[in-house]
Amino acid sequence: MTNRTHREVRLAARPRGPVTDDLFEIVEVPVPEPAAGQVLVRTTHMGVAAVMRTLMDETSVVPMPPYEVGAPLHGAAVGEVVAAPGTDLHPGDLVEHRLGWREYALLDAADVHRLDPALLPDPAAHLSQGPTALMGIARGAEVRPGDTVFVTGAAGGVGSLAGQIARQYGATRVIGSTGSQQKADRLIAEFGYDAAVIRGAGPIEEQLRKAAPEGIDALFDNVGGEQLQAALAVANRGARLAIVGALSSQLSDDAPATTAIDTLSLLARGITLRGVALFDHLDLIPEWNQRFAAGLRDGSLTFRHARLQGIEQAPRALRELTEGRHMGAVIVEL
Repeated sequence: MTNRTHREVRLAARPRGPVTDDLFEIVEVPVPEPAAGQVLVRTTHMGVAAVMRTLMDETSVVPMPPYEVGAPLHGAAVGEVVAAPGTDLHPGDLVEHRLGWREYALLDAADVHRLDPALLPDPAAHLSQGPTALMGIARGAEVRPGDTVFVTGAAGGVGSLAGQIARQYGATRVIGSTGSQQKADRLIAEFGYDAAVIRGAGPIEEQLRKAAPEGIDALFDNVGGEQLQAALAVANRGARLAIVGALSSQLSDDAPATTAIDTLSLLARGITLRGVALFDHLDLIPEWNQRFAAGLRDGSLTFRHARLQGIEQAPRALRELTEGRHMGAVIVEL
């Protein structure tokens, strides 16, 4: 191995508002040496997600450890094994791990998962947020043939796949929310959505009633707040509403947002409101990989993503993600 040093991205300070570049520090450190039972991975791709902004705070309700000031950030990544003494991994193996934000990662063998390089056409596709999307559609909202489905945050890495999966599950009308007319047009043209509601273009409930004149049967909610309230107002009897994300709180500079709910109305209409998180549904990951591989091959699924080059672009990637500048997933290729 010729590399003696590598770069990693550390949290320089806690944010007091939006993500800014000065919250990060890129440092050059020695490449670690693996001991027996350890794996040294050269990271090739890492993903960024909205939850990373939440983890930059000192505390949160997210069941993940917050980032530490002065320490590298972490997150989903894919790479190639460099050395793995005393393990069943070999140099060149494609693996996934949770120590992104650094060019080389040293992990215990149990924290590395070997990937089939022939399964997906692009290693970055292993960093899709498809397992979360599948979980919300299949187990949260329990989408059924004939359903009208509303997906909030539809242009992001989760929502861009959730709409496609809803269609696979038989939804006949899929409506997405997003932040601009340009994104709304792309949702319909590229992501298979039938209609879109636009944050800031008037009351969400009015827009949703126009897009779903017969009501909605299922909700995949990434956002909360006004959009969740609109979905509750427009939901049909027996509707299934899945809370998959809370972007209105995660990306807010203020105190956590709360949503007023008329519980008697839920009761009278037999509506299910359910929070679902991927750590309770990890068995869906291999199922998603097979579904994704088949969908990419036959064209029934697309993996829209932005790809930034170089670890020095990782802070920018997270900043732009939280600013809503991209469609689909955001990947950094190291």
